[in-house]
Amino acid sequence: MSLPPLVEPADELTVDEVRRYSRHLIIPDVGMDGQKRLKNAKVLVVGAGGLGSPALLYLAAAGVGTLGIIDFDEVDESNLQRQVIHGQSDIGKPKAESARESIEDINPYVKVNLHKERLDSDNALEIFAPYDLVLDGTDNFATRYLVNDACVLLNKPYVWGSIFRFDGQVSVFWNEYGPQYRDLYPEPPPPGMVPSCAEGGVLGVLCASIGSIMVNEAIKLITGIGEPLVGRLMIYDALEMTWKTVKVRKDPEGEPITELIDYEEFCGAVSDEAEQAAQGSTITAGELKEMMDKGEDFYLVDVREKNEYEIVNIPGAVLIPKGEFLNGEAFGKLPQDKRVVLHCKSGARSAEALAALKGAGFDNAVHVGGGVLSWINQVDPSLPTY
Repeated sequence: MSLPPLVEPADELTVDEVRRYSRHLIIPDVGMDGQKRLKNAKVLVVGAGGLGSPALLYLAAAGVGTLGIIDFDEVDESNLQRQVIHGQSDIGKPKAESARESIEDINPYVKVNLHKERLDSDNALEIFAPYDLVLDGTDNFATRYLVNDACVLLNKPYVWGSIFRFDGQVSVFWNEYGPQYRDLYPEPPPPGMVPSCAEGGVLGVLCASIGSIMVNEAIKLITGIGEPLVGRLMIYDALEMTWKTVKVRKDPEGEPITELIDYEEFCGAVSDEAEQAAQGSTITAGELKEMMDKGEDFYLVDVREKNEYEIVNIPGAVLIPKGEFLNGEAFGKLPQDKRVVLHCKSGARSAEALAALKGAGFDNAVHVGGGVLSWINQVDPSLPTY
């Protein structure tokens, strides 16, 4: 369905702005009126990462007058494969600052507001309030539910994108005119069920495909042209090169949103069983090194996937992916006369595997808190991270 323009037009465009946006101005559907609306628009982008990078670049190039950036992270070398708003010289710099510099280089007429803080239930409503529209390209469920609920409470449209490996999804959630994110995903998946991009990977160029569509939807909403993806979910398969659209409707039995909640608790990084199993059964990477140096007899198991193991591994670790612990196949591969020590990338997956292992009777098993990343930080910084 078509919707009225989200933003009133600015009073005028300068001569320089007319020259800059001339290819927009000669499109009848955009024209002078649409470009003035873009100039007057205030858009908030949550995350200056994989999806935020192309979104911010194209929003700036399109002439959106005010861009807000929420990001508390710093640029890491592993970001550069897909986060094209950052460069080699930005490594170690706050992502929000790096993104602002790129935006200012693309379009000096755009005002940039930085929010270099972690988004949470205490600050979301205050940060969102001045903006007309929110774009969210984060890769964790807690933030997605938080952004959705804040937008519902403030009656703001929410352009959402998601990417994983070769697959992408895009939709527009706006409770006043159609469904919200909770109508598509009423409950978060069980902890550990859906890996993040850091765990499962993402094809770098997929960020451009999905991020540009998010900007396309934002432009349509701001100017009131076309039919936004309200009530529709677009699904992209980059391997098969297919797009399909799924209709999304309001859940008539959905609970109304009246306040912001604790979204980390709502989504859960790990299951209750994993938390309980890890209590008193977690060792540090330094302690693992001491066990090795003392010659202790134990069985070290890496529960990541094969391609992760090939990137970097702890010496002596045997690869048995987490899925084999959850379905029971791993138990027959483990020695009965040695202590089993598990690790993954950061500690979440090994905690889930530890819970399954203890449930099978391996009571003295432990896992390495922080996983292979802690091993690199505390023991062997020469190893690559990912």
